[in-house]
Amino acid sequence: MEVSVELGRTSRKIKEILEFGPGSIIELNRLVGEPVDVLVNGKFVANGEVVVIDENFGIRITDIINPDQRI
Repeated sequence: MEVSVELGRTSRKIKEILEFGPGSIIELNRLVGEPVDVLVNGKFVANGEVVVIDENFGIRITDIINPDQRI
């Protein structure tokens, strides 16, 4: 089962990407508390929000959709 959450998006030139290394920081367009979609096996199953716990990002589930809507 694959669970995925998109934390944000950004655009970078290939030259910039090739310069990335360990410890590189990529700024995204989402902030703590902003809503995100939670997908399981590519299907939308829940809403959540971005949280930070001990300097790590996480997702707090705020709403799970009705199983009938998942089909």
